[in-house]
Amino acid sequence: MSHLFYGVAYYDEYMPEDRLAKDIALMRETGINVVRIAESTWSTLEPEEGQYNFYHIDRVLEAMHEAGIAVIVGTPTYAVPAWLAAKHPDILVTTVAGQQKYGPRQIMDIVNPTFRRYAEKIIRTLMAHVQHHPAIIGWQLDNETKHYDNIGRYMQEGFVRSLQEKYPDLRQLNHDFGLDYWSNRIDRWQDFPPVENTINASLACAFSRYQRQQVTEYLAWQAAIVREYAQPHQFVTHNFDFEWRGYSYGVQPRVDHFAAAQALDIAGVDIYHPSQAHLTGREIAFGGAISRSLKPGQNYFVLETQAQGFAQWTPFPGQLRLQAFSHIASGAAMVSYWHWHSIHNAFETYWKGLLSHDFSRNPTWQEATTIGADFARLSPQLAELKAENDVALLISNEAMDALNHFLPGDARATFITISSAASTMRCMTTISASTSSTM
Repeated sequence: MSHLFYGVAYYDEYMPEDRLAKDIALMRETGINVVRIAESTWSTLEPEEGQYNFYHIDRVLEAMHEAGIAVIVGTPTYAVPAWLAAKHPDILVTTVAGQQKYGPRQIMDIVNPTFRRYAEKIIRTLMAHVQHHPAIIGWQLDNETKHYDNIGRYMQEGFVRSLQEKYPDLRQLNHDFGLDYWSNRIDRWQDFPPVENTINASLACAFSRYQRQQVTEYLAWQAAIVREYAQPHQFVTHNFDFEWRGYSYGVQPRVDHFAAAQALDIAGVDIYHPSQAHLTGREIAFGGAISRSLKPGQNYFVLETQAQGFAQWTPFPGQLRLQAFSHIASGAAMVSYWHWHSIHNAFETYWKGLLSHDFSRNPTWQEATTIGADFARLSPQLAELKAENDVALLISNEAMDALNHFLPGDARATFITISSAASTMRCMTTISASTSSTM
């Protein structure tokens, strides 16, 4: 990548008034050179089954292209339309709490064949409509994809099939998993019980791994569809997130980032964290360590990070710059804010964008313009910046699953101790002969 990308998510569909021309003028003033669109607007693109409306997509693509701003288009599959849930309620994911009710995002069963059929249709229809547009530089698969704690029929049946393939002899399964304990032994496959209430940590961990494998397969499935339409110069990416405990931090237990990233051309990530007096830099450093390890030797994209976020996350003067350049120092080739404008209704009304609800220039936006100017000026020196690692940290979702079943005290404190002792880290899931000698 020859230059840094400085971007925002933009939703013409959400606007209370037509502001596209005004927003683009402000974006150019800010130094924005890329926008992300479409990933959450399935119901606008397909208001009724088989009826498509690309008005907002088309006008944004045309206006951005005329302004010289590049566009990343997301596949709009992580928030399902009401008509689909009403017609096929079985597509809603089942968790230990029961089947999800319609309303929030990320409530679909990603292994449900009916959901897959409709998701493939909207992806193909959107791709066919916009694939040749010159504004588009890349495609984002879905959004912060996870398995959503899926314990539904298709997930459970698939897990049992995977065990049958590995253990043709049930006696070996019982032996390896220690299922004689508390009479958990299984002597007929048709007696295999639901996994969610198991007291066997090994079986629970195996199911967690299978759930993550379905996320890997789902993103690879989407990537294969997208690549049927993508042009040679267009990349495929995805915005992985991290575990959320009040903010974004820690290995994501519901995705194997390293396996899932194999389907991508460029790794992408979302990094959210406290600011003001609680800004530590650890979240940015850890997110960067994971992200630059997903595609070794490559830079990565910060596809989402907060501009203002919660009220208590509105940055002190200078913090937005500090955060942006910290991402670049970690190896990011893009810093993109969620989002350009604050939402005027619904769940994320007070998760503020660069612009507040009045759309006026504000101190955070003004600071963002200085970042945009510096990114443009320093791109030749910073576009392919590579971090040099002092420490290699071996991590795995399997190990984390085991620790979650037998948690040894404050695991986060352990990581903070390690990260505080090292300025940069490389995270790995496997050790080769060449890397083990350097640890």
